Formats: sequence, structure tokens, C-alpha cells
Amino acid sequence: MTQTAGRRTLGSPGLEVSALGLGCMGMSQAYGAADRSESLATLHRALDTGTTFLDTADVYGSGHNEELVGEAIAGRRDEVQLATKFSLTHADGGMRIDGRPENVLACAEASLRRLGVDVIDLYYQHRVDPQVPIEDTVGAMAELVTAGKVRHLGLSEASAESLRRAAAVHPITALQSEWSLWTRDLETPGADGGPSVLEVARELGIGIVPFSPLGRGFLTGAIRSPEDFGADDFRRGHPRFTGDAFTANLRLVDAVRALAGEKGVAPGQLALAWVLAQGSDVVPIPGTKRRAYLDENTAALAVELSAADLARLAEIAPPGVAEGGRYVNASYSYGDSPTR
Repeated sequence: MTQTAGRRTLGSPGLEVSALGLGCMGMSQAYGAADRSESLATLHRALDTGTTFLDTADVYGSGHNEELVGEAIAGRRDEVQLATKFSLTHADGGMRIDGRPENVLACAEASLRRLGVDVIDLYYQHRVDPQVPIEDTVGAMAELVTAGKVRHLGLSEASAESLRRAAAVHPITALQSEWSLWTRDLETPGADGGPSVLEVARELGIGIVPFSPLGRGFLTGAIRSPEDFGADDFRRGHPRFTGDAFTANLRLVDAVRALAGEKGVAPGQLALAWVLAQGSDVVPIPGTKRRAYLDENTAALAVELSAADLARLAEIAPPGVAEGGRYVNASYSYGDSPTR
């Protein structure tokens, strides 16, 4: 019998979502070729099994991903908690950030059209624009809430300072940042010894939405060689998947696999269970474009970790354990956040 997703609440005032979300980016870019029919079938299966928190962005596939998600949820809008993002566009040599108020409004209208909906449940600024005061950006986002086009606001990969400044303008429901057994920067104290981004988010009542909770697929244990990636998979040249870093990170994965074997679960399920165990305010969004992997991920909800399991994982994967940078292109590590 297929595991069914439970429910968790993000932020205050809260947005109730499925305890595990679905990251949809890979259906349109980055992780090799996607099969449209299988992607749609995966989205439908997610809804059928209670994974109703869907995450997309206007930059994924330059709008293609929002259109795909919109097609999948047509006729089922009331079942879905729909999250999308704005502020990034593809540019020569990297990405461009635009947090200007006029861009906020224009992007929201375009996303609503592509998604085929009247309202977005959770609207994120994808990256903080260092050239635009965050108060101005969030102020424009708040206008969307007043207009009934957006229900809740979020930030992606924001610093502790940006969270505080944004929350002073309008309640922030969720922070989306990378968080997994091999990326634990969210927990790192500030450069001045102050609180971590995670601590500030919790102080402000902001829910946590970890992306790449499976270490971009590495923590599933299925990747054994850099040659496992297709020519169009961005991980082929990723700093963590090449050279000496790959070898070092593989040792981490093998340790996770060993513990997973003892518990009789898949390595990826153990890795997801660890993220889920970090708090009831945490809702990871593992990405997949295949039903089989969706089912495997959802089954992680049934994995129980003892205090001893968590202690072993803390030894296996302490903060800073992964070798290599987080992005292939340094231009992706932009904005104001020390977690990038």
C-alpha cells in the first residue's frame, strides 16, 4: 500500500500543507531530459497520495514548469497548496535578480496566467536583490496579498537580516533554503557569532521548506560515478560530483547507506527522515519527475529515527561535511545570504 502524506503547518498565520512537498523543477530543466507524460503522471500521483504542496518558479524552464504544473492541477485546484517564485531570469553567464516593485507585480500576473489560477498560495522572492531594499520588494508582494492574488509570502535563501527586515513589513510564512545531511549551512551561527538563519526564522515564526533534501540525488546512493549523469545533467560538472570531492562525498553516502541498511530502508528515505525529524515546522520538497521515486520519497514519512539514529547521523554528517561548492556557476551563489 502506498504511503499517504500527512500534514504540517508553515508559519503564522499558518499555511497547512502536505508534510512532504514535491519540487517540480526537474520536470523542466537541469536534471536531464524529462518525459512530459511521466511528469504529468507524477504530479497526478502526488495529488492522489496526499502530496499536495507543489513547488515551482517562473524561471524553471523559462515558464515551462509553471505551465506544466498548471495543466496538471486543472480541475483539482482546491486540493493543491501552490508555491511559485519570482525575481530570477536567465542571463548571459548566469542569472539576473530583479526585486523592483514593478517587477514583482508583472511577474505575479505572468505566473497566474501560466498556472491558470486566480491566486497563488505561497509566493516567494527567489533570491534577495542586493540592489533593492527588501522592504520595497516585500511591500509590493504585500500588495498582492491585499489584492487577493497571493495568500502567503516567502523568501528563498535569505539571510537572517533580510528575514527580520522582511517580517517587519509583512508576515513571512516560509523560508526556502537548501538543507540536508550534506548541506547544513542553515544551522551555522552568523559571522558575528549571532543566531543562525534557522534560529532567526523560528524566532519569527517562519516555516522552513528545505530544497534538495536528498543532496541533489547523491544521498539516494544511486550515484556511484560521475559518468552516471547524462550530458545535459547539470550535476556532470558540479563541484560536489567531480574529482576528489566526489570521492570524499561518496564516503559520506556510503555511511548513510550502511545505517539505512541496518534499518531496512532506502538511503534516500533515511536522508529525508532526518530532515523531517528536524521539527514540525519543516516541510522538505524533494524533486522528482518519476512516480517510482515519488512513492519511495513519500514512504520516508513512515521512517522513525531513534535518538541513537540521530546521534549516528550527526557523527556521519556534521555541518560542513560535504566537499565542494553548492553550485556549478558562482553566479548562482548571489544575494545576501551566508547560507549560499
